[in-house]
Amino acid sequence: MIEQNDILGSAQTAAERAILLVLPEHISHLERLRLLTTPNRLPTVTVVGKYNHGKSRLLNELLGQDQFSVADKRETITLSSQTHHAVCWLDAPGLDADISLDDDRLALRAVWIESDIRLFVHTAKEGELDGCELDFLQQLRNDEALTQRKTLFVLSQIDQLPGTSELENILKAIGQQAPDTAFHAVSSTRHRQGQTESKQLLVQKSGIPALKDLIADAVTNVPQARAFEAARLFEHFSTELQQQHALRQQRLEALLQRQSDQRHQFDTGLHTVLAKVQTDLLAIINAPGFGNSLTPDNASDQYKLTAAKRERARIQVAYSRACVEIDAFLAGHGVTGLSSEKTPVSGSLYTVMIAVLGISVKHARDLQRIFGSPSGIQQLHEAFTQYFNASTDQVTLAQNIVAAKLQVNVALDAIDALASFTLPA
Repeated sequence: MIEQNDILGSAQTAAERAILLVLPEHISHLERLRLLTTPNRLPTVTVVGKYNHGKSRLLNELLGQDQFSVADKRETITLSSQTHHAVCWLDAPGLDADISLDDDRLALRAVWIESDIRLFVHTAKEGELDGCELDFLQQLRNDEALTQRKTLFVLSQIDQLPGTSELENILKAIGQQAPDTAFHAVSSTRHRQGQTESKQLLVQKSGIPALKDLIADAVTNVPQARAFEAARLFEHFSTELQQQHALRQQRLEALLQRQSDQRHQFDTGLHTVLAKVQTDLLAIINAPGFGNSLTPDNASDQYKLTAAKRERARIQVAYSRACVEIDAFLAGHGVTGLSSEKTPVSGSLYTVMIAVLGISVKHARDLQRIFGSPSGIQQLHEAFTQYFNASTDQVTLAQNIVAAKLQVNVALDAIDALASFTLPA
């Protein structure tokens, strides 16, 4: 209905800012709630309609003094206001079909945010309502049903019609356009003439006194209507904020569950892989007669296939297979490289496996130390887990969890901020 940039000159409170962080699209409703909960705020009557339909002249007659500028051109381009008899009267800019104009947005602001009572003015000489007027009138009627804000339809400038039959025809046509809508026909010119010439009958026939009575009745109902609308808006915001909190909490819990599941799958899988690798390597290390790999070759053995060479080959093959199995498991869980701060000088060494296990083929005692003891396996598990936690996927997931926690807290702050509004009795 009203864009965020249309809210002009409103100093938002800390509570409003907290709520808008969660519900930025409800800025106009929030400003309306603030006005409804402002103590001792005068009832506000807004006159709205297309330009040159007699709105300013009507206001002057209602107030009994010339406070609003009257002209045959588009004169009112800002929100003009006057206080009279403990009522704030707003003369909104003419409401035209092109609501992209600044003054039309001001008219919308006056109607939807500022006003407690709306006078929708249509000049009789124009005949039926055009499409834009009809749509706008329907919006006002719908809003009245939701908020109890009163809308009075005023048919102005009836003195410019040739006779009563024309007025009756127009009222009948408009009645067909907008069924169940009460129309209040008035003539500001006749009212001014009647007062100037002391012709009370002309004053009464102008329709202005009857309209004043209707407005006065509506003004007395403003506190009740404000309380009703404020309670409705408060409930609306409360429901929206609770829903936002629930949605954000669900997102957070889903992210935490994903993190927990992925960590559990990694821990379980890594335990299985390391157990298999340990079994395969220990089968070689613990084989009968193992240990020849430590025997150095002499010059005469340089071109011979010695027992030491065969053993070292078996160790190299077994170790390589172990590295392939572990590396394949890590890659399946997104552990594909070192972080930038741990990148070695040689790009070829940019692997987690080398960072944890080194680049050389292990001797029997090294393999026994790493894979042959619970403490060695535990150290491997911890080292690979560290790189798992530092992987791109896990870092991104952790960042998303931090952001989700922040969004949950923002929603909680907004709920607390809403509680600071004091609803009218």
